[in-house]
Amino acid sequence: MRVVIGFCLVAPFVAMLWVGSYAKTDPAFIGIPFFYWYQMAWVLISTLLTVTAYKLWQRDQRGRREGGTK
Repeated sequence: MRVVIGFCLVAPFVAMLWVGSYAKTDPAFIGIPFFYWYQMAWVLISTLLTVTAYKLWQRDQRGRREGGTK
C-alpha cells in the first residue's frame, strides 16, 4: 500500500524533472504548444494522484488503528 502511495507522490516530480520528454512544441492542442499543455495536464494529474495517495493513507492508518497490519 505504501509503495503505491509513494508512487502517487513521486510520479509528478519525475514527470516534471524529465524536461527532455516535453521540451518541444508539437503536438499542439487547440493551438497551445505541447510544452505548456503537458505541464497543465500534470497539474490535474498531480491533483488526482495526491487525492488518491491521501485516501490510501487514510485507509492504511484506519487499518493499523483497528489492529490489523496491512
